[in-house]
Amino acid sequence: MNEYLAFTLLAITSFFTLINPLGVMPIYLTMTSELDKDMKKRTARKATMVSFITLVLFAITGQLIFKFFGITIDSLKVVGGVIFFLMGQDMLQARLVKTKITEKEVKSYTNDISITPLAIPMICGPGAITNAILMMDTANDIALKGILIGVIFLVCFATYLILLNSTRIYDLLGETGNNILMRLMGLIVMVIAVEFIVSGLTPIVRTMLKI
Repeated sequence: MNEYLAFTLLAITSFFTLINPLGVMPIYLTMTSELDKDMKKRTARKATMVSFITLVLFAITGQLIFKFFGITIDSLKVVGGVIFFLMGQDMLQARLVKTKITEKEVKSYTNDISITPLAIPMICGPGAITNAILMMDTANDIALKGILIGVIFLVCFATYLILLNSTRIYDLLGETGNNILMRLMGLIVMVIAVEFIVSGLTPIVRTMLKI
């Protein structure tokens, strides 16, 4: 029983930290500022659903997919780190400006941003994917595997609720507070990006030096 509880707590804390819905919120607010309430809800729902499906898919078949295509987690960390760094730089300099869209473009726009950058790589990034693969490997029985999938769903659902209420949080903080929040989150995202790049490059460089 203690094993299941410890595994559950570890899964919840690690996934919530790596997904970081509060860090996704400024980008979601900015990119959906021109959408109505229903489209914002649809965007948040699709982004979290895509993230859940992606994480479960990688948890179940991650290692097989990586081996088939010859992809390594380290390479994924480097690419994800670069994407995070560029986004964090824009957030730090408050350059994520409101996107002007026409009524005809709303549907395609929400489909585009819900998949990327919201679902991938902001919600379902290299860290979360790596965590899903590694924790599935440590799950020794069906019960633990079921708990892991349940935790992924729980965290994605919590992210959905946070995104839905992001406007209220924005109103509570005000424009100045949100600008400060965006810059702080941008700095955090950039720090995370550096960590991903370093942790990805280190084993690659070591392997190259051995050759």
